[in-house]
Amino acid sequence: MDDLVKKHHQPCMIDWIEHLNREVMPAQQTRLVGGFPEPFYQAPSGKAPAEVQFTRDYERSALHELAHWCLAGAARRQHDDYGYWYEPDGRTGSQQQLFFKVEVKPQALERHFCEALGIPFDVSVDNLENIDIDGVEAFKRNVERQHTHYASTGLPERASVIYRCLQQWRQAQG
Repeated sequence: MDDLVKKHHQPCMIDWIEHLNREVMPAQQTRLVGGFPEPFYQAPSGKAPAEVQFTRDYERSALHELAHWCLAGAARRQHDDYGYWYEPDGRTGSQQQLFFKVEVKPQALERHFCEALGIPFDVSVDNLENIDIDGVEAFKRNVERQHTHYASTGLPERASVIYRCLQQWRQAQG
């Protein structure tokens, strides 16, 4: 590829995923895999590694699911979807408030991953059927506060390794 084409070539999501799956994930016996209708964590089974599955080819879905994986402890990573509940789109107000409570840390990590790759970030309320959602601004502030906290105190160990790997991949792209 000549220099002019390289200069204008946008980084391909598949490239950074392959890089991450080659450089970081094997040591964790886990793979990041896209193309699914819904995100899902498939716990390891027998000799098969765990899979962090993300929606279709959505870059932000991949980064968000990685954030959840980084926060799940060893015991949680032995269960499909980490053994957590999930209420799909169309949540009630109280279900949405619980969603906001448990999504602060994952979305703060996701923002760090977006920054490492140089892609835009905005919080996700993940409730498209309910347009009158209370608490979005407070949720944004809480994610921002947690993002700042991670920036000053450091990311969790696995998140830090992924962040550095994503940064290195981006820097290698020129």
